[in-house]
Amino acid sequence: MCRLLGYLGEPILLDAILYKPEHSLIVQSYEPREMTSGLLNADGFGIGWYHPHLETDPFTYKNVQPIWSDINLPSISRYVESRCAIGYVRSATSGQAVDLSNCQPFQNDRLLFVHNGFVKNFRQTLYRPIRDRLSDTLYQSINGTTDSEHIFGLFVNELTAGNLTVQAALQKSLKILAELANFHQVEFSANIIISDGHQLVASRFASQKTPPSLYWLRDDLNCPNSVIIASEPLFAGNWHSCPVQSIISTGVERDIEIYPIL
Repeated sequence: MCRLLGYLGEPILLDAILYKPEHSLIVQSYEPREMTSGLLNADGFGIGWYHPHLETDPFTYKNVQPIWSDINLPSISRYVESRCAIGYVRSATSGQAVDLSNCQPFQNDRLLFVHNGFVKNFRQTLYRPIRDRLSDTLYQSINGTTDSEHIFGLFVNELTAGNLTVQAALQKSLKILAELANFHQVEFSANIIISDGHQLVASRFASQKTPPSLYWLRDDLNCPNSVIIASEPLFAGNWHSCPVQSIISTGVERDIEIYPIL
């Protein structure tokens, strides 16, 4: 199980959310508190962020090393400032390659996507059914082998084909995933954070078990005028557990909206 992080708010240096909190994403990589499988998140990491003033495509930094051993990230995170950033540390599903093609966040134009979860026996179950639903362009754009990237492809397919909002496209994609999983009698979970630089849209969802942990926090003294969504609380504060089988979204006004998926 991976650990996820999303930030939207006042411009901050990345180290304010990656390193400084007592239970930062760095700490969660080697000492997670609420993982339901695995002990460490040592199979790589990725950070994505948006320019604080310009409408450009996002930037990403990825590595297949454990995040705690990367010698460049501490300096980068003390230099890069952003109003919106997402990140993850990876605990690879057994059998999945630890390489950059499988490293999140995945990107499509201005969209960034991170996923914590799995599709059980993905190659033998939902690999082909998901690919069969994709446009040729999206089919060809998948470079890795993970269930995560295929779920992202399904999301982008629904977003573009239906001219939907991010929230509506994620909801539809997860409904399709649930239908496919039910038909093929396979277990999956899909905690997801998506951003376009102006909003965070996240899900806490699973087919047969309680989904992995996911929390949100707004306007805390440690990070005023902001919203944080994270797999585990970064520091003591008024964190709220995201409801199971739900989508949570927030925009530039930092209003929190929660929608049932099914």
